[in-house]
Amino acid sequence: MTSEHIGILHYSVPPIIGGVEVVIKAHLNEFLRAGYSCTAVAGRGDEMSLPMGTNFIHIPEIDSQDPKIIEINQQLEKGRIPSFYADLESRLVNLLRPVVRQFDHLIVHNVFTKHFNLPLTGALVRLADQGDINDGIAWCHDFTWTSPSSRSKVHPGYPWDLLRIKHPALTYVAVSRERQQTLADLFACRLDQIELVYNGVNPQQILGLSVQGMELVRKLGLLKSDINLLMPVRVTQAKNIEFAMQVLVELKDLGLRPILVVTGPPDPHDSESMHYFQSLKDLRQALDLANELRFIFESGPDPDQPFFIDEPVVGDLFRISDVMFMPSHREGFGMPELEAGLAGIQVVSRAVPAAQELAGQEALIFSPDEKPAAVANQITSLLEQSTIAGLRQRVRRQYTWQAIFEKDIQPLLQGGL
Repeated sequence: MTSEHIGILHYSVPPIIGGVEVVIKAHLNEFLRAGYSCTAVAGRGDEMSLPMGTNFIHIPEIDSQDPKIIEINQQLEKGRIPSFYADLESRLVNLLRPVVRQFDHLIVHNVFTKHFNLPLTGALVRLADQGDINDGIAWCHDFTWTSPSSRSKVHPGYPWDLLRIKHPALTYVAVSRERQQTLADLFACRLDQIELVYNGVNPQQILGLSVQGMELVRKLGLLKSDINLLMPVRVTQAKNIEFAMQVLVELKDLGLRPILVVTGPPDPHDSESMHYFQSLKDLRQALDLANELRFIFESGPDPDQPFFIDEPVVGDLFRISDVMFMPSHREGFGMPELEAGLAGIQVVSRAVPAAQELAGQEALIFSPDEKPAAVANQITSLLEQSTIAGLRQRVRRQYTWQAIFEKDIQPLLQGGL
């Protein structure tokens, strides 16, 4: 938790739909999850459409579609500065000064590089000149001066030049390497003077994860691992979980960070079943697999209390996994193979008739006498040869909003990347 206050300023925020607005909403979610106090400042938007806990300050003149701004833009695009331009810029300075002073960090999206509201750009530059902005961050998605579609709308001189001059009191962020290079060229500055922070994706939204499923994914660390293996089975000796643990050891020895999730429980009313479960936990500790082998049964809010999940949450775990791993001694019917096929993930199974009958050549089938090291190597080789699996793993580790926030955005607030 932190007592720091984040301000995010843009022409508009949700429910207005646009690429920048989507990014702002994602940023707010991560800041709030990390314990920051957040306020959105915009000319259009609605507090009810922002993440819960976000404050909203509405200043109509910030909106690029405010009637006065539209009237000014029509003249500025022709190279003429309206007589009331200076008054509006000064009005915005006075409106914004008490607002921006309250923030420990102020993130301004696109205003310092786009021409949509030049009085606003001028007002923020003046506030930065006067030291009213604490840790100002110019988040730059697009640049008018280098855009083929809008370059004709700006002209040499004030206020248009504000969009191509790097302000010394601001930190500039670009959203891709190409945009980073373009902005550095525009400012005639070194590339390392422009920070690079990519946009991200929301795995809960893209994968259709339930709220409970997403909570489990975070708790189990499934967004940060190198390989996610799923055993959608009950804890019984027939499932050969001991072999799976040996494979985990071998994957670790290859320098990977695997996680194996066993979804089903032991029978809490059967002393023999619970004794077997305890033996697996003892083996997990002996093999140093506390972070790699996760039983859903003990992954609830209280680890000392049995925890169960329903079929939709098991479906969530399929969609976040790379491999459905089935080293069972025997299977009556290979339902997990079918579920894995529908989820589009790799099937790795011991050579039991059910798996061979249902998954066939589309699965990696290993013989009953295969060594754990050989199976680990086959799994890694299988995933390395799959461009789909490789991209899935890289996006999961590096390009979710949570990963980008932890790696790039939060360090940016703490003094740079």
